[in-house]
Amino acid sequence: MSQAGPAPHIVTVEVGGRTLTLETGKIAKQANGSVLARYGDTVVLVTACMDTKANDRDFLPLTVDYREYTYSAGKIPGGFFKREGRPSEREILTSRMIDRPLRPLFPEAWRNETQIVAMVLSADSENDPDMIGITGASAAAFISDLPFTTPVAAVRVGLVEGKLVANPTVAAQKTSLLNIIVVATEQAIVMIEAGAVEVSEDQVAEALQFGHEQIKHIIAAIRELHDKVKPNKATVAPFAFDEALAKEIEQKFGAQLHDALDTKKYPKKESYHRIDEVKKAIKESIPEEDEEKRTLAMRAFERLRENYFRDDILHHNRRPDGRAFDEIRDITCEVSVLPRAHGSALFTRGETQALAVTTLGTKEDKQRLDLLFEEESFKRFMLHYNFPPFSVGEVKFLRGPGRREIGHGALAERALLNLLPPEADFPYAMRLVSDIMESNGSSSMATVCGGSLSLMDAGVPIRAACAGIAMGLVVEGDKAAVLTDIAGAEDHYGDMDFKVAGTRVGITALQMDIKVGGVSVPLMRQALEQARRARLHILDIMDQTLSEARGKMSVYAPRLYLLQIPVDKIRDLIGPGGKKIRSIIEATGVKIDVMDDGKVHVFANNGTAADAALGMIRDVTASAEIGKTYLGKVVRLADFGAFVEIFPGTDGLLHISEIAEQRIRDVRDELKLGDQVLVKVLAIEGNKIRLSRKAILREAREKQMKEAAGGQS
Repeated sequence: MSQAGPAPHIVTVEVGGRTLTLETGKIAKQANGSVLARYGDTVVLVTACMDTKANDRDFLPLTVDYREYTYSAGKIPGGFFKREGRPSEREILTSRMIDRPLRPLFPEAWRNETQIVAMVLSADSENDPDMIGITGASAAAFISDLPFTTPVAAVRVGLVEGKLVANPTVAAQKTSLLNIIVVATEQAIVMIEAGAVEVSEDQVAEALQFGHEQIKHIIAAIRELHDKVKPNKATVAPFAFDEALAKEIEQKFGAQLHDALDTKKYPKKESYHRIDEVKKAIKESIPEEDEEKRTLAMRAFERLRENYFRDDILHHNRRPDGRAFDEIRDITCEVSVLPRAHGSALFTRGETQALAVTTLGTKEDKQRLDLLFEEESFKRFMLHYNFPPFSVGEVKFLRGPGRREIGHGALAERALLNLLPPEADFPYAMRLVSDIMESNGSSSMATVCGGSLSLMDAGVPIRAACAGIAMGLVVEGDKAAVLTDIAGAEDHYGDMDFKVAGTRVGITALQMDIKVGGVSVPLMRQALEQARRARLHILDIMDQTLSEARGKMSVYAPRLYLLQIPVDKIRDLIGPGGKKIRSIIEATGVKIDVMDDGKVHVFANNGTAADAALGMIRDVTASAEIGKTYLGKVVRLADFGAFVEIFPGTDGLLHISEIAEQRIRDVRDELKLGDQVLVKVLAIEGNKIRLSRKAILREAREKQMKEAAGGQS
């Protein structure tokens, strides 16, 4: 009989009317820290591990992997290989959301390889595991011996029926006007990720305040778990720093470095070149064999560079390029820049430039999604962001999209998604590609602006134009400066990267990352208001180029034709095994989408092909109407009458008594196989159609007699 180990430690806290349970000491006990987090029937295991030895990299070697195993929802993976493969886009985005708030909270000098793994073990259809993953990662790192001493927690805030809701269910998220993920410490907010349906700045600020209050309760539970575990935290000595050497470098090279940082005087590329020259001169002033002193000198150089930036901002109210704190760089917009694209736009703001190209497609072009919480679903709007190395003057291999590209694309997609027309009104699939041609600050927000113009240029009737702006923050003690339209150095050395996208009415997307301990809600309100003014300014400039969607689409875009057929004719149009509809597609080259309500969408690149396809569809799906005349074809003769095909596959009986006005003995005296005859529908009884040729002949004779009588008078 095996002996039971120590009992696991468990804490609980109520969030959004449901219980969040954090447990450690039962599963994955060899990890430095492990937490089994449960919310409803959604269970996520999060582990935190570290290497025992530090490496010599100049950045924190933190890796975060979030995985959703299909067994958690009682599913088997689709495709040929029946096991999970490369991470999905959702898994990559959630990994980024775990990484971004945790990374700044590790000590700057921490250089041990660190890995956080979040595994979704059970997924119900109500509780999204992404929030549990972020909170679980923070708890796992905090109760471990890793030097992570400031716990954070995450909560999703929704705006459902006018009320703020903590962690709305998956179903409620679909009707929520606001979907905002807030991550915070007990004191301040450290990360925001949001999509919205044109909500106001005040509503966002209230949601942040509401979310932070929920988070404080969760962190109290994490601290309770920490007190039960009582981990011995690893200590991290700060980087060695030689103050005397730093002063010497400032005296010799400070003026030259400060001048090189002036991007008002020098363009970005020249400024960076001059900075590199100063760096090289400092390094060469120290003997090559004295590696330790060279390392200390480079450390002093980086600190001096950052100090100049922060001092200029906070004490001299001066940005590197000389702009006012709320000033936006020069903006130019062009549309229809590519002759064969369905829609295109070139958006340039300062030294950041995005080429946004829209392609319209059919139902077949939608992206198929495998989601834990839903059956098979499809995505009709796809935004793909590319960051080629030439955009920053670098030489690198062109690989597939990395986590950064996927994250930036998802943010821009979220900004535009809720502005698209309903599928019933605009049943096209849409792909928007943003290629960054130049970059010096917030290419994701340039993607939003260029993407909005590109969609309108393609004739997509979006609800309103959308613009985005990146805000920055520099804070030290009681001094704080909020910066509009941050450039590269302000992003790198500032304390906040805060991106806001929206229309004139309100916000559609938000993303914020903090490099310091956090940001208060009052400071967030100031940043939101400053961002609103900037957004309106950008929209004014965009409107001068294109203020609404074009009334006509590109001649190269597929044309949509709508046809309504009886629901009981859908089977006839599709045919056995899809044979009939495939034959129409192959003969005409069009694409056909058949809806359950009998709507048929025909996509064609030219009118001739569309007319041919529509004619074939009408022939297959037409229904006989009582009293209407048709030109039919005799397909079978019998003693009692003839069968006449009035549509392909639809026959009616022309009884012998209805063939001629006079009485006939034999059907064959009047008709032969293959004859074309005009017939009128007398009656429809179930699937049987009764036809008359006699009625047509009588009407023709009576008309002739009237005309003759009229001529005699």
